[in-house]
Amino acid sequence: MPNIFDKSTFASSQRQYALQVKRGDVGKYVLLPGDPDRVARIGKYLAEAREIAFNREFRTWTGTYKGITVSATSTGVGCPSASIAVEELANVGATHFIRVGSTAALQPQIHVGDIIINTAAMRNDGTTRFYVRDGFPAAADHMLTHVLIEAALALKPSRGFALHVGLNACDDAFYGETPKHIEMLQAHRLLNVEMESAAIFTVAHMRGLKAAMITAVSANLVTSEVVYEGEKVNDRLVQGWENEIEIALEAIRRYEQQPQEF
Repeated sequence: MPNIFDKSTFASSQRQYALQVKRGDVGKYVLLPGDPDRVARIGKYLAEAREIAFNREFRTWTGTYKGITVSATSTGVGCPSASIAVEELANVGATHFIRVGSTAALQPQIHVGDIIINTAAMRNDGTTRFYVRDGFPAAADHMLTHVLIEAALALKPSRGFALHVGLNACDDAFYGETPKHIEMLQAHRLLNVEMESAAIFTVAHMRGLKAAMITAVSANLVTSEVVYEGEKVNDRLVQGWENEIEIALEAIRRYEQQPQEF
């Protein structure tokens, strides 16, 4: 038999291959934006925030929020790199993941800058097929999602954003989403589509960890409201990013204070 390397045996004591982080570099709570630049945006909300590593699309900072150690790691675009991020963060001790990203809306009542919290994702990706059978759900952790909703409802009156909660789609091919495909997603009454949640939810579940997601709407694919033109629209998205970061951090504080029964 050939001496085939088993990647599952990669030691947690080692510096991780892709993220270049080691045990002690990150907290148990990690926010997962796609864009490396948004890691620094998250860092503005953390005390004593410092960059731990920046390798390929993976940028990691760690600091504290109201006394709780919190890290942020960019996942890049899509499920393959998102799965790598969760796997390697789990290897070095992270246990709770919240994706804080951008998303495209699929229902006409949702607008740029709105906040969406998703409870589960339609798996239209290829990565999760390496982990689970077809038909297996990609679901967010209930309690982590619950505190996200609580935190969003608490912040909503002062910020004035619209909040939506429900199911999303997770696709692989940004430019492969034809009008016919978008119509299918809308017909399934999905709120939004993005590219990382299925991997984050599935890998966390298979490793016995917790994951949830909150996103800011960057476009509406059924009304053609997009952020690519006009500063006013772009400002609404940037404010959405700020809102989702604050919501996620407040959710972590609430989660840390509640009895851990599940």
